[in-house]
Amino acid sequence: MRFIRFSGRILLSLAGLTMGALSQERPAASSADSERTVAILNGDYPDPSIVRDGDDFYMTNSAYDYVPGMLIWHSKDLRHWTPIARALQHQAGDIWAPDLVHYNGLFYIYFPSKGTNWVITAKSPYGPWSEPIDLKVRGIDPGHIATPEGKRYLYVDAGRVVELAPDGLSTVGTQQKVYNGWTYPEDWAVQCFCSESPKLIYREGYYYLVTAEGGTSGPTTSHMAVLARSRSPLGPWENSPLNPLIHTSSAREPWWSTGHATLIDDGHGRWFLVYHGYENGHRNMGRQILLSPVEWTADGWLKPVQPMAKGSAPAIVPNHRIHSEDFSKPELSLEWQFSGIASKDDYRIKDGAVTFQAEADKLKVLHTQAADHNYEASVKLDAAPGAEAGLILFYGPNAYVGIGTSAGRVFNLQMARSARGRAECADCRFLKLRLVDDDLSTYYSADGITWKKTEASIDVSVYQTNALNGFSSIKLGIYGKGAGQVKIQQFTYRPLP
Repeated sequence: MRFIRFSGRILLSLAGLTMGALSQERPAASSADSERTVAILNGDYPDPSIVRDGDDFYMTNSAYDYVPGMLIWHSKDLRHWTPIARALQHQAGDIWAPDLVHYNGLFYIYFPSKGTNWVITAKSPYGPWSEPIDLKVRGIDPGHIATPEGKRYLYVDAGRVVELAPDGLSTVGTQQKVYNGWTYPEDWAVQCFCSESPKLIYREGYYYLVTAEGGTSGPTTSHMAVLARSRSPLGPWENSPLNPLIHTSSAREPWWSTGHATLIDDGHGRWFLVYHGYENGHRNMGRQILLSPVEWTADGWLKPVQPMAKGSAPAIVPNHRIHSEDFSKPELSLEWQFSGIASKDDYRIKDGAVTFQAEADKLKVLHTQAADHNYEASVKLDAAPGAEAGLILFYGPNAYVGIGTSAGRVFNLQMARSARGRAECADCRFLKLRLVDDDLSTYYSADGITWKKTEASIDVSVYQTNALNGFSSIKLGIYGKGAGQVKIQQFTYRPLP
């Protein structure tokens, strides 16, 4: 980190950091990393929300409309994370920016979907989690806070708040606007004002409110996190003189559109911000998660712990990554999800294969996050007559790229359409893709040993939100459409230098 003086304010700039693949060539985090910024999760895990329960930390992030949804992570040190559960087993809408809460011995996840806000609960973050309850609260990006006396409130975007019932499962009274945000300099390049992501804590007589502003995509300098405080959970709010807490100041920095922060303490007097950002030059990997130490000033505000020297080596925590998969377990590994299905009943796992019924008017995709810039993946596929299947980089149902097979032919796919590289191959059940520096090459084989490359390699750098909207990322996926069953077997993955 370094400080940049701008318009009389001190801005936090995450300089000297690069993300990259979690490969052996990258430096790993050490005990000294409690004093510096670290990248803790590669891949698209936006809008992190984090809670501490004793010596354990739990985190979740935007779930989109994937099934199963709402991945829960566990850590003992805020740096090394393991996925432990999926809180949603069926499609609950398009879910963005949830809030994970632990209150009076119960875990809650508040999340927006279908034009309202919902809540689920569990005695343990491992589950089982309850069915969603509709709070009938408009707005996005919910944030929970409780007073020392036990009154509970739910904030949403645009500085709005509503009181919750004591059990946190319904509301009391009506929603009101109590916070107008922080005014950044008018010449800053942002996407929109977009006051979002209210995350709150109570400390030493003050309620502290961290919000996001500037929009989460668009210019590299768009996003930020700002801090305000109040003696009451309903305001009035005083903005920090050190705002913003997090901000990208120029496209030369290694992280773009940094923001959407949650404030957390480690139980030993140290405080951190957990937030997301796009890696410079790798926007198609989505919003990845960073951790920065902060400290309290004598007058009760927050500032960075220690500036990072320009050009210093980044700290990369070698966390969870995908691996080869034989689908021999009765459940999907936690890193896998489906798009285009309603519940876990829409597929089955048996005899080392994942099988689902393709549909003519709906794309179904089993996908996972790749943590590396460069990698190679392959899969064995069986598609019944009338069905089409393939191995792709999946951005969305109308934007994917890779290789497909149907009726004894293989073909390239680009932007969800059949492209060059069509070839006859009656027995080709093995498909492979190789991604190097955003150039994608595809291959096919009858035996999984001898491979033939298709004609066209494709640049996938355009598969990102500023080009296609949607705030998504490229994910490794196996798709099916048409009529008939698709069977997925023998998925392999290996990172490349």
